[in-house]
Amino acid sequence: MPHKDEPIDVGVIGVGSMGQHHARVYDELPNANLVGVTDVDETQAEEIAAKHGVKELDREALLQAVDAVSVVVPTQFHYDVVTQCLDVNVGTFVEKPVLETLEQADALQSRVERADVPVQVGHIERFNPAVLQLAEFIDDLSIVSLRAQRLGPQPDRTIEDSAVLDLMIHDIDIVLSLLGEMPTTTQSAGVEKNRHASALLEFDSGVMASLTASRKTQRKVRTLEITAEECFVELDYIEQSLEIHRNSVPEYIEQNGDVRFKHESIVERPTVHNAEPLRNELESFVDTVDAHRIPEVTVQDGINALRVAEAIETTALEETGRMVIADD
Repeated sequence: MPHKDEPIDVGVIGVGSMGQHHARVYDELPNANLVGVTDVDETQAEEIAAKHGVKELDREALLQAVDAVSVVVPTQFHYDVVTQCLDVNVGTFVEKPVLETLEQADALQSRVERADVPVQVGHIERFNPAVLQLAEFIDDLSIVSLRAQRLGPQPDRTIEDSAVLDLMIHDIDIVLSLLGEMPTTTQSAGVEKNRHASALLEFDSGVMASLTASRKTQRKVRTLEITAEECFVELDYIEQSLEIHRNSVPEYIEQNGDVRFKHESIVERPTVHNAEPLRNELESFVDTVDAHRIPEVTVQDGINALRVAEAIETTALEETGRMVIADD
């Protein structure tokens, strides 16, 4: 490991559509020193390496040269690659979903607990500036319900995962992190093999969460709404903005002999300092490795989100559409 105040040596395993952005951000971070990249597509790896003035290395050589690494490979390879990183004591960032199946969860968690380095899971919305701002006052709210929408058209690149495992899992993680509990049941439905899906989560606390994700919508939407006893909160992940509606008062007003209905509320718009969520996320990861602390998003967080996503995925494809996740 580097001495205090020295940059961390980092690398990227997998520099495709997402991994190349990891390389870009690491190259920009003052507390990181991008050493090299690797990819099964050597031509792609060489191109990204040349762009940032670093080396294209095989995986073993890269792991010998770095203190920390991003694992941005297809989900089915996450377990093998992450354990390989841990075997040589390299701090690891792994993109979501943390694993392909929950069958690997216990083995990975056990391996992480024995490791001498941190492992962080890439639930990027935790580092969206609007979410970071929301976190400053969420504990003061008595939440009644949450509603999340993550919609958009199919991107140019091929995505094997359903809208639940590719998109909705972001909102699942946010809901779980905000409420600090797992749902007891899920109800869900989907069409076209869950390329468009909706879910209703119920919690022991009495809170409910409604989630919709789609690859069939011709408009990109990324929003979260929170109904609380004290206010109504609207968060836009794309705009990185927050609106807080308070003291909504309905009244009838008579003017020039006419009576009309008026409904006004106080709208607060907290200042959100816009920033790239990926930069915030990787900066946090590098600091975590440097300080040898618990990551903001742990492997258990990733497993919890995957567990709920798999329950939604399964029930949306079944006739019952309902699954008990936790039961007293």
